[in-house]
Amino acid sequence: MLNFDELRELAADVRVFVDVAEDKAEALRTVIAAYDVVLAIFPSGDGMGIHVVKGKEILDKIAKSRTHAIYSHTAIAVPDLEHAEVLKYLTAPAAQQIAA
Repeated sequence: MLNFDELRELAADVRVFVDVAEDKAEALRTVIAAYDVVLAIFPSGDGMGIHVVKGKEILDKIAKSRTHAIYSHTAIAVPDLEHAEVLKYLTAPAAQQIAA
């Protein structure tokens, strides 16, 4: 079960890390590379929208097995779903970008 308060706190930490970095794009790539699962969070009509930027396979495996697994995760705040999808595309491995 997702804890929305935890996701907001993680996203705030990521925002600070990126804000203080000289190369913001590289800082964002570093954050995404460092975690198994990265969720983009954004405001939506229901409160908070979530989009998986990285780690969908891990989450699918956990859901199918109905077990718990240990994985690292973080969240990145974006303005909307479109930005989340673009972030996922831009940070995907090159082979996945070509296939898309």
